[in-house]
Amino acid sequence: MRLLVSNNPDAGALATAKDNGIDALIASRSGFPTRDAFVQTLFTALHGRGVDFIALAGYMKKIPVEIVREYRGRIVNIHPALLPLFGGKGLYGHFVHEAVLARGCRVTGVTVHLVDEEYDRGPILAQRCVPVEPDDTPDTLAERVLRVEHRLYAETLQLFSDERIRLDGGKIEILPGPS
Repeated sequence: MRLLVSNNPDAGALATAKDNGIDALIASRSGFPTRDAFVQTLFTALHGRGVDFIALAGYMKKIPVEIVREYRGRIVNIHPALLPLFGGKGLYGHFVHEAVLARGCRVTGVTVHLVDEEYDRGPILAQRCVPVEPDDTPDTLAERVLRVEHRLYAETLQLFSDERIRLDGGKIEILPGPS
């Protein structure tokens, strides 16, 4: 079963989910009296729909450690830079692109990684480079990076769907596709 969880009631993905018959839950930590109530709501929603894999997209909050532990190896995230560079708390969205440009990088990119208990530190599954152009602004760079994000995330999620990613004690193996 599928479920979209957003902490942002204005997220465009909510309309897409509705148009495609996908259940959605808006759950922001600030909307709950306690952290435990928030975590329990997430668990209830995930378990109640039989969710066994989580793909984060545009989710800027840290995933509760209890959920990370239960879904270890089954939560992926996409990040608009070549991790481990330009990752960690506070480095998301335009902040990443501003940092890349401020550092004078000629190349940036996209990373798909497994989620663990730390921001942007989980094992890397896939990366793709994006050149930084001399006249780039955070907006122009973000636009090019986003196009690559969409392609790379879809490709990586397809590998999971095809059971071509094998996780064995911290080691990641990507199995070849049919020839």
